[in-house]
Amino acid sequence: MTFKNINDKKATISFFKEEIAKFVEERKWNEYHTPKNLIQALGIEVAELSELFLFKDYEVPKIHEDKKLLGNISEEIADVFIYLISLINCLNLDLTESFLKKMIKNRKKYSIHEFNNGSFHKK
Repeated sequence: MTFKNINDKKATISFFKEEIAKFVEERKWNEYHTPKNLIQALGIEVAELSELFLFKDYEVPKIHEDKKLLGNISEEIADVFIYLISLINCLNLDLTESFLKKMIKNRKKYSIHEFNNGSFHKK
């Protein structure tokens, strides 16, 4: 299957949710897509992404110069994203609603008054 003319500027959250749900359904994997299994799979994929950086401190320009490394990073990020969306689908969550609620909490927790100089710690 090809996806023509789709990029971050045009794709919606619904697009990802629907494509992943269809992929899972076509393979009859729904019985395996439980919250526990998806969280564990997500953790494994994050570990695989992390492994690419183990004992290395790549700067962004260096990552972009190394096409193989960039490709590997891109694939692992996609795996993480796919499992995250699968978990969202499994729990029937509205990602936008969850995001907005969390951002409201974050804005209170990390007020501009206290966090305006790049610090991660309360003054």
